[in-house]
Amino acid sequence: MPIIVLFYQDHGLGLQDIFMLKSIFSIVAVTLEIPSGYLADVWGRKKCLVLGSFFFFFGYVCYSFTGTFAAFIIAEILLGMGQTLVNGADSALLYDTTEYYKKEELYLKYEGRITMIGNFAEAAAGIFGGLLAVYSLRYPFYGQAVVAFIGIPASFALQEIPALNKIKSTYSQVIAIIKYALFENKQLCYNIMFSGIIGAATLTMAWFIQPLLIHIDMPTEYFGVIWTVLNLTVGIAALYSDKIDKHFGVSKTYLVILFFIVGGYVALAYNLSYWGLVVIFVFYIFRGFATPILKGYVNQVANSNSRATVLSIRNFVIRLIFAVIAPFVGWLNDFYSLKTALLVCAVIIFIPGLIFLFLQLRQR
Repeated sequence: MPIIVLFYQDHGLGLQDIFMLKSIFSIVAVTLEIPSGYLADVWGRKKCLVLGSFFFFFGYVCYSFTGTFAAFIIAEILLGMGQTLVNGADSALLYDTTEYYKKEELYLKYEGRITMIGNFAEAAAGIFGGLLAVYSLRYPFYGQAVVAFIGIPASFALQEIPALNKIKSTYSQVIAIIKYALFENKQLCYNIMFSGIIGAATLTMAWFIQPLLIHIDMPTEYFGVIWTVLNLTVGIAALYSDKIDKHFGVSKTYLVILFFIVGGYVALAYNLSYWGLVVIFVFYIFRGFATPILKGYVNQVANSNSRATVLSIRNFVIRLIFAVIAPFVGWLNDFYSLKTALLVCAVIIFIPGLIFLFLQLRQR
């Protein structure tokens, strides 16, 4: 991630092309997200995690040995398939495990620790990736393929925890779950929509960081260092997410997350300089808080036998929003300015975010 925009540009891609690739990834995720979550509920969490790990590996192998836009599309499709098989199944397996051992109250703490460990690992990779990129922009992808391969034996080592009431494999059942999550259970619906909007906002911001670094002429060797600091920030913040949730309570936590996520876009738009790094640093603190907290809220309301499907619906919303706005945002950057793209994003996030926040608070 710290050098991928440079990698794309080295192969003749503009920001609009880059966002188009990420949009294709999101379209694949949108198409397969809910079916893959349902597959995890019916077929098994562990099996989906194993299969997803294989797709991840082959996706990065494709990136490692190709250099055309068409080949990158294939790689993004493979990675999208891997992402959808893993998303939802991993958190569902974690919650199932805490529930099985009557330790549901520890879920948020463990989700925060997982986020922390993941971001610490990504931070370390950012340093090595940035250093490797100085010699060749291709080298980080070789390393990424190796890391992705490690996920295969890791997923095989997991222990499946059976759901309390396993659902039957029928088409009507998945439709019933979608209907329940998005229409019948209002509290769950508003949780999913608000969480999806915030998730899409943090995902989009991640793709603005490198354009900012390029805009301020940051040397390539510092890309990895900055990415490392940001991921350490997310990891540390995620570790304390359960304490933040207990301190503010649900309602105030929602308000704080929306304010700082939207405010981060506006502040960055007016600080396209080295001060922008401070803005992104603060933004990533609240990204670290938001991810496990909002995912935990969805888990608390979801039923055990359909938890992976419900989490996949959340991921579906995130990817759908990103798939819709990403090409438009890339076009705004290429034909207008980075500032314009950031401000438009702030508006796109704030209006629906405020609506679903209001509905959620009223429902509670």
